Amino acid sequence: MTKPVAVSFDTLDTDAIQKTQGRLAVFATCDGKLDRAGRRVNRLTRGALERFLASEGFEKLKEGEGHGFAYPSGMEAEAVMLVKLDRRPKAPAPARKAGATLAKFMAGAPLTVLADGKYALADVAYGVALRAYAFTDHKTRDDNGAAEARDARVLCTEPEAEAERFADMRAVAEGVFLTRDLVSAPSNILTTTSFAERLQKLEALGAKVEILEEPELEKLGMGALLGVGQGSDSPSKVAVIEWQGGEKGGAPFALVGKGVVFDTGGISLKPAAGMEDMTMDMGGAGVVAGVMHALASRKARANVVALIGLVENMPDGKAQRPGDVVTSMKGDTIEVINTDAEGRLVLADVLWYAQERFKPSGIVDLATLTGAIIIGLGHENAGVFSNDDTLCNAFLKAAGDEGEGAWRMPLSDGYDKLIKSDIADIKNVGGRAAGSITAAQFLQRFVKPDVPWIHLDIAGTASVKTETDFAPKGATGWGVRALDRMIRDYYEG
Repeated sequence: MTKPVAVSFDTLDTDAIQKTQGRLAVFATCDGKLDRAGRRVNRLTRGALERFLASEGFEKLKEGEGHGFAYPSGMEAEAVMLVKLDRRPKAPAPARKAGATLAKFMAGAPLTVLADGKYALADVAYGVALRAYAFTDHKTRDDNGAAEARDARVLCTEPEAEAERFADMRAVAEGVFLTRDLVSAPSNILTTTSFAERLQKLEALGAKVEILEEPELEKLGMGALLGVGQGSDSPSKVAVIEWQGGEKGGAPFALVGKGVVFDTGGISLKPAAGMEDMTMDMGGAGVVAGVMHALASRKARANVVALIGLVENMPDGKAQRPGDVVTSMKGDTIEVINTDAEGRLVLADVLWYAQERFKPSGIVDLATLTGAIIIGLGHENAGVFSNDDTLCNAFLKAAGDEGEGAWRMPLSDGYDKLIKSDIADIKNVGGRAAGSITAAQFLQRFVKPDVPWIHLDIAGTASVKTETDFAPKGATGWGVRALDRMIRDYYEG
């Protein structure tokens, strides 16, 4: 697994600044005030920082942005960045943005952050950790040096307190990185079997991991899930990950992930152009894995169970056909109109199994489920569907606090007529109209009425073509931070 950069905290020594090598960073408040460390750097550079503070360039910077000075005179550092950030920011977002700015500034060199005062430095370090990511598992050489940044030091007045605050944040960053690694991995590497093997490594953190194989799934009656994978040589599986950090015997909260390691569309074959992106169709499962890593790593005081349906959707002589009827674990029959609407078939059985076995206090499922959600929300927000206002509002608050875009979408009985089948209990698609909503309505059929439930359609946010505030282009890890925050605030608090 890709590891976040190592961030250490130590006591600020302004006398050592002149000899510090690599890249340095200091802060100026939004009204242009330097702290003791900044004033020291300003003197060493013969007033270069003050001249910039008086310029239009500083006025144009937004909080969390910075300006770099290459090869400053009077110092051994190769570059210094002046970052605009107020002391004691009201929210963590500017400090984390400052950290992301510094992560890009590192450019392969060690980074030293100098701060005399309270700047939410743990959040700055969190931003550095989240943004300094590159997926290099299959590169034989480094193309741009960005992945070589190995460590950052924060020199400040209260290093122990900041290090303690950062410890849990680093655990979450590791979870984000696990998700990004999984979503980025090619499908010939991340098969259903190798994905299950990676999940079993969570046992080293104290989680309990169980892998259900096809014979067990057949006995459970998971005909919907098994139908999706029957055209693939990769065996279908369900992974169950239990973290018991809360009250003994307490009902767990459940996370359910769609883990389609590659989606050709099956017999309803996708167009060739862009099909390579379907390595990320296990994005929901990737987020669930990342959340569980974060919870176990930081020893969360909550009981959480994760269930992941692992399948591959391939065309083959044995593959499921349009028009087939399958029987779900619940017992409902499903007419398969389109084999490319496979994720909801996987989730239907895993959702039902989660409720039958664990009697959870609530459920969140995640899936790269529909292209329709991208049409509706683009790549800025995931679609949020829920049968419970309290749980939904808790998640939306957590997502807002973490800066992860999420927008609630409607559910109502009126959409059910679009997925009514003439020959079975339900069909798996309802046409182009309201495609993401009818998919959520389909899933809701497999959620018991008294179970609080959220469905997150992350097709637009799991992997993107341009960089975001805290990730380079590609896999984002969206959802790990929001779900960890929701569990921390709503179930641990």
